[in-house]
Amino acid sequence: MKIGIIGAGFIGRAMAELAMRHGDSAMLSNSRGPQTLTSTRAAIGCELGTTGEAAAFGDVIVLAVPFGNLAQLPPGLLDGRIVIDTCNYYPDRDGHVAALDAHETTTSQLVAAGFPGARVVKAFNAILAADIGTTGAPGGQPGRRALPLASDDAAAKDVVSTLQDRYGFDVVDTGGLAQSWRFERAKPAYCIPLDRAGMERAIAQAQRDVELPHGSWRK
Repeated sequence: MKIGIIGAGFIGRAMAELAMRHGDSAMLSNSRGPQTLTSTRAAIGCELGTTGEAAAFGDVIVLAVPFGNLAQLPPGLLDGRIVIDTCNYYPDRDGHVAALDAHETTTSQLVAAGFPGARVVKAFNAILAADIGTTGAPGGQPGRRALPLASDDAAAKDVVSTLQDRYGFDVVDTGGLAQSWRFERAKPAYCIPLDRAGMERAIAQAQRDVELPHGSWRK
């Protein structure tokens, strides 16, 4: 499978390494152009391209840019593409978004609204970049780490679920994008290593108006 990655930060690079380790090809891109990523290619061995080239390259696109930078991307860039939305909302970094602060929508619903032609799946956001390549395990292994996902597109969800399992993680389906708040920043499932049963409990325990202390998920 070809994985196009928009965003070459920690998450984007970790996803490129993960894809290639499992026999897929990856193209990494950023807003400054592929000429700024030559050392990354040397370290990872992935292909490099512009954001447009990465979007055209991938069977699946990983969106791994800061949430506040999404508006810089053309709204038609992801038309028709299955998009793994890894973005998280950090008000101190991204600026305050009133609808998110008021719990009226979710980050992925805003991504879907901003890229109306995309087939958005919220996934791989509830894991630290350092854990992406180190905490996966073969299917059936006791205590295998689980990751949540959500989408309004059943076929796209199936593709990403299969990919997530192949990359080493059990899948916990939380429903549509309107339920993806359950594993956004500062919720019990956010970036905490849990097996399937633990993840299901964390998803069920999430409260819309209650956040964990900032940074507690990094301990």
